[in-house]
Amino acid sequence: MSAAQAIPDILSPEFAADPYSAYAVMRKEQPLIWHEATQSFNISRYEDVEAVFKDKAAQFTTNNYDWQLEPVHGKTILQLSGREHAVRRALVAPAFRGSDLQDRFLPVIERNSRELIDAFRHTGSADIVRDYATRFPVNVIADMLGLDNADHARFHGWYTAVIAFLGNLSGDKEVAAAGERTRVEFAEYMIPIIRERRDNLGDDLLSTLCAAEVDGVRMSDEDIKAFCSLLLAAGGETTDKAIASILANLLVNPDQWAAVRADRNLIPAAFAETLRYTPPVHMIMRQSATDVELTGGTLPAGATVTCLIGAANRDEQRFRDPDTFDIFREDLTTTSAFSAAADHLAFALGRHFCVGALLAKAEVEVGVNQLLDAMPDLRLADGFDPVEQGVFTRGPKALPVSFTPATG
Repeated sequence: MSAAQAIPDILSPEFAADPYSAYAVMRKEQPLIWHEATQSFNISRYEDVEAVFKDKAAQFTTNNYDWQLEPVHGKTILQLSGREHAVRRALVAPAFRGSDLQDRFLPVIERNSRELIDAFRHTGSADIVRDYATRFPVNVIADMLGLDNADHARFHGWYTAVIAFLGNLSGDKEVAAAGERTRVEFAEYMIPIIRERRDNLGDDLLSTLCAAEVDGVRMSDEDIKAFCSLLLAAGGETTDKAIASILANLLVNPDQWAAVRADRNLIPAAFAETLRYTPPVHMIMRQSATDVELTGGTLPAGATVTCLIGAANRDEQRFRDPDTFDIFREDLTTTSAFSAAADHLAFALGRHFCVGALLAKAEVEVGVNQLLDAMPDLRLADGFDPVEQGVFTRGPKALPVSFTPATG
């Protein structure tokens, strides 16, 4: 059997059940491989994915988002390049770092986490995915934007449809149609709110986006709507899976869970290692502007390249014992793990490095801390072994836990 036949197709049930074994074969045997169904080249080695993301020679574009994201979000900041991208990023980035994040939005994060935990802390059991992780980040973003709490159920519906669209690698027509419907519904909901907010600015993120100006440039209603749509989907899906994954990884490694419980300062290291070991996003696409030499051959100009983050983050050429979850590993720097200088590739790198990385870090730290405060003896439900699900994005399908019910 040839190496090509030995690698399960990325759309197959076999791959979905265990992508990591397939990634290992790809890295070793076929680091550059054509995938017919998605019409893209898959790359799996750390050095290649890192080079594509950093793109120091300006050989790659994000033109793939024209068909990948625009049908559901409208034109987003991810599709822009050069000065246009730099200005738009300068408009939105301040809200996601520094004093804005700390002073304005950390209380929002803490309140939303507490409200969700209060609903189950007295019960003695919960499913962290269903009861907490899938709701927490979307609620936070809606709250940050100053949107009505009563509409949270609608956000969850839109968010679910958009995520299904983004992960629709096999091209299911019903999933595509539902995603495109969401774009229309979300615009009908958001545009009137944006217009009203422009006339009545508050201290919420939506008001900040309405008022922001860089070099005389302001965001249009459509710009803001597209960014909010992207934020709900990207910020919800990734953080939801990150929270479930960090807890799953720690709970199945009791010694490391005990260490984190004894020293909460280890939570950032545990999150960084989770982003390396079980990243929420396994694949990010780019498009080549020129012929590009990568390990295993030449990527032709105009080709779509699928960067397999889940594979690159477990490259034995870059990380020692890459298939081992180890929050104490010395080849992953926690202090830079949430910046564009990160060792792992879960947030991408370069000019399109995830603008919400520090927001995700804050949500995970608050979440794990508050869960431990409320239920210090949190443990997996008897006999349960967490199972990851997903291909494009991936995380635990369920995470049932037990704990001593709170009495206060």
